[in-house]
Amino acid sequence: MKLSTRGRYAVMAMADLARYADDGQCGEPVRLCEIAGRQELSLSYLEQLFAKLRRGGLVVAARGPGGGYRLARPAGETRIAD
Repeated sequence: MKLSTRGRYAVMAMADLARYADDGQCGEPVRLCEIAGRQELSLSYLEQLFAKLRRGGLVVAARGPGGGYRLARPAGETRIAD
């Protein structure tokens, strides 16, 4: 499977999200600024990627002071092709 640069960054960001979220779907949301720092990506670029991932149903946004993003499904059920 051939991935675009945007697709590769999205996959890496989701892998980071799966790794650092406590218990995946039920855990604490991960903030984008944390992912941006670990992956060395621009926060604005990451916001654009996660907007598409949210519309695609792959991640769920949590608003508020403790907000961030979580995977919509457990990590084991999410495929790169999604």
